[in-house]
Amino acid sequence: MNIIIVDDDRIVSQSLKTILEQSGDVRVVATGTCYEDALRLYEEHLPDILLMDIRMGQKTGLDAAEQILSRHSDARILFLTTFSDDAYILRALQMGAKGYLLKQDYESIGPALQAVASGQTVFGSKIVEALPPLLKPRAPQAAQDLPERELEVLRLCAEGLSNKEIAAQLYLSEGTVRNYISNLLQRFDLRDRTQLVVHYYKGMTE
Repeated sequence: MNIIIVDDDRIVSQSLKTILEQSGDVRVVATGTCYEDALRLYEEHLPDILLMDIRMGQKTGLDAAEQILSRHSDARILFLTTFSDDAYILRALQMGAKGYLLKQDYESIGPALQAVASGQTVFGSKIVEALPPLLKPRAPQAAQDLPERELEVLRLCAEGLSNKEIAAQLYLSEGTVRNYISNLLQRFDLRDRTQLVVHYYKGMTE
């Protein structure tokens, strides 16, 4: 997969390039340091994924992403930043970014790139935890036709409750809760619990 890395810290870019290319599945075709680089390099290379920081001077990676997505609606943009500001997370979610990771979770970058390349959306665990306070607890339109019990499980899952906690609140066994979640994943064609939570909240921004 061909990717571009844009980060205002050149050392970070080069370190990421070295680490990611060791896997053999990733080829970093270009690196940049600013908003202008992101726009220019994307048009020049049309990468599979743009891995980009957020704070990069007067114009942010979010600004660059909006410009790119306005021209290439299928662009796959994965944010990698040290900032978990609520406003940044919500804006990234609303614009259609394919992921939002914190640099501290560097071990998750490789798997996240693979997931995004296969069409999935990836948000780090700390980012998913930040979503409930940002959005009112209302299920997306696609979920409103769910049976009442599945909708309750989905809502509690999105609020961050564990299977054990959901089971206790709904007077179900943990096995039954697992079955409900498996059915929900299959219904929405999702891979895991994290994607299910993101799907729930993303539906509220559409």
